[in-house]
Amino acid sequence: MFASLPMYDRPELTRAHGAYWALIRASLEKRGIDAPKQLTPNGLGIAFWTDPTLVLSQTCGYPYRTSLKDKVTLVGTPDYGVTGCPPGYYRSCFVVRAGDARADLAAFGDARFAFNELGSQSGFVAAQTEAARYGFQLDNRVETGAHRRSAAAVANGQADIACLDAVTWRFIQMYDDVADQLDVLTMTSPTPGLPYICALSIDGAAVFSAVNEALSALPVEHKNALMIKRIVPLQPADYPSLDQEAGVG
Repeated sequence: MFASLPMYDRPELTRAHGAYWALIRASLEKRGIDAPKQLTPNGLGIAFWTDPTLVLSQTCGYPYRTSLKDKVTLVGTPDYGVTGCPPGYYRSCFVVRAGDARADLAAFGDARFAFNELGSQSGFVAAQTEAARYGFQLDNRVETGAHRRSAAAVANGQADIACLDAVTWRFIQMYDDVADQLDVLTMTSPTPGLPYICALSIDGAAVFSAVNEALSALPVEHKNALMIKRIVPLQPADYPSLDQEAGVG
């Protein structure tokens, strides 16, 4: 059996994630759900998320709605208190080099766009959705493999603009010097956040209850470090398919 919390994992949060998981694990076992002692490092990807022994993980909204919705149980969605978003929702920020004179996204149609990966809601899909409102796509692009690398690419001149998950951006501002070299140009529209999932064979309601109990017991120091306010019972229908989002069918 496996469990992971990979989406906002970074060295500065190791202690907080460890404390959080220990409480979740204890709450799961009280409910008769076996759970691994340790989280799997870097436990992400479709093969991991669809493993029939997956106890808990966090995935991006884009793979959930395009590849995972019928293959996993949606537990709920953590709320990070992102400004301008309903509970359980988040958004992305477009960052540019500090001092860039271009005033809005419309001026970046031909700009070099850094993004983490094609399957990222916050780093790629939301960016292209926002660009489409201005009548273009961000086609001059470089794939970096991570939001932090996208931010660095803009800061060092390898790219002109990047789209970063707002929660990741807050962590970058807290821990990475590169933030001082960047400005926020604009924000994308809110979208359902990064959901917690488990295997189809596991009782999602019981896992939700265990996570909720763990969050209530988590020391303030760790809760503040992880920025998690609560877990919200978002439903699969809150994550529309691409056809539903486009109004097809």
